[in-house]
Amino acid sequence: MDLFNFGLTEQPSRRRVDRKLLSRRPIAIPADRDIYEERDFLQVLYLERRRSERSSRPLCLVLLEGVGIPEVNAREMAFQQILKILGSSVRETDTVGWYKQKCTVGVLFSDINSADSLVVNTLRTKVSNVITVILGPDLANRIQISVHVFPNSNDLSTNPSDLILYPELPHQSQSRKTARLLKRVIDVVGALVLLCLLAPILVLIALVIKLSSKGPVIFRQARVGRYGKLFSFWKFRTMHVDSDTGTVYKITNDPRITPVGRFLRKTSLDELPQLWNVLRGEMSLVGPRPPLPYELDCYALWHRRRVLEVKPGITGLWQVTGRSRTNFNDMVRLDLRYVQQWSIWLDIKIILQTPKAVFDGEGAY
Repeated sequence: MDLFNFGLTEQPSRRRVDRKLLSRRPIAIPADRDIYEERDFLQVLYLERRRSERSSRPLCLVLLEGVGIPEVNAREMAFQQILKILGSSVRETDTVGWYKQKCTVGVLFSDINSADSLVVNTLRTKVSNVITVILGPDLANRIQISVHVFPNSNDLSTNPSDLILYPELPHQSQSRKTARLLKRVIDVVGALVLLCLLAPILVLIALVIKLSSKGPVIFRQARVGRYGKLFSFWKFRTMHVDSDTGTVYKITNDPRITPVGRFLRKTSLDELPQLWNVLRGEMSLVGPRPPLPYELDCYALWHRRRVLEVKPGITGLWQVTGRSRTNFNDMVRLDLRYVQQWSIWLDIKIILQTPKAVFDGEGAY
């Protein structure tokens, strides 16, 4: 019985492909059309989302939470009935399982024709109707239904990315908890030491900026941090006042940049106020550069991971391997390589390479 065929496409061979992929990992995948356990279901969700990142074909995750049924026995009985009918109702290419064991059931619809509101609302309604028929209206009203679509809006600054569709992120944070705590300690201690050592230079730069051109010493700009959260990004002002109100572009001999600003950019001294962002926990000493909100709107799906998996940083692989002369896709690949290979020793290596990159000034303008 197919209850969920609105806006969907049937691809009978897809399930076999998924099992082949999953068999490369040390997890047990059900051989029949039974319900996936939490670990297996999250693995399927991860792989389907990565597939969608490459193909741009949307997928939809419907979650059913039993938060409104506090009695454990009643909740288990309700979920048993729900799982029984869902397991026999969805397409072979879709996945039913535990998103959170014994608490939240997930139904993953892959390869939907469209992610528009009509399809999404129809899926929600169909699932709700099925639950009402199975449990009755009173108990069904106590099941919370949420729908999560990928890809969703690229505008993460106004619609933060749906982290429910990134189940690997909490696991990564937990598995590297000690290392990330050490990274934070290094960030705080390093930022404080640098601010103290560079205090005379910071004061001198501030005076020169103030005396050489009208306007504030510090330039503040909205940037996108980890998980798509906006924060106020600090730099020494290098442009004439109001130069940033129009179209943002980057050229070698930008007429908007002041003579002092040109020197600050060449030497990367304009970035020093970001040590304050590091102390505030918005940035790290090492990490991908934080994008502007308008840049995020133009990101391809696979670009998003650079703002999801780690905090942005003052320096990184991009800065020590060519900086502004590295094209955007190569920059993202460097950022993702940093994410995959990250360790405290890699951070230290990048920090030690940064002074040479700054003094060379290659690609900075």
